[in-house]
Amino acid sequence: MITESKPADDWAEPLDTAAAAGAPAAPAAPYGDMSRVLDIPVQLSVELGRKKVSLKSILQMAEGSVIELDAQAGEPMDVLVNGHLIARGEVVVVNDKFGIRLTDVVTASERLRRANRE
Repeated sequence: MITESKPADDWAEPLDTAAAAGAPAAPAAPYGDMSRVLDIPVQLSVELGRKKVSLKSILQMAEGSVIELDAQAGEPMDVLVNGHLIARGEVVVVNDKFGIRLTDVVTASERLRRANRE
């Protein structure tokens, strides 16, 4: 579940730092009045990496097992909405809570191109 941050909470400083560093503001809606769809829930996920494994390997896993992923350490993580890539980012930790700082946002035209290929 995603909760909205308030300026006085733990995330205010990282958000202010991003704004001071020149992070762009959210763009105006390019498709006119979107107010009717703004409250539609979507599934936001952050993907650390992937790995194809056999069912046999999964059944042999136990507590302490390690799964090697295809992503390299320090590589940006994919941010997906309903399974579609929308951005990449890096992990941040504030008061023992994880977050993700977006470093690259996929353009609307690129998202449409990717959606048409699927």
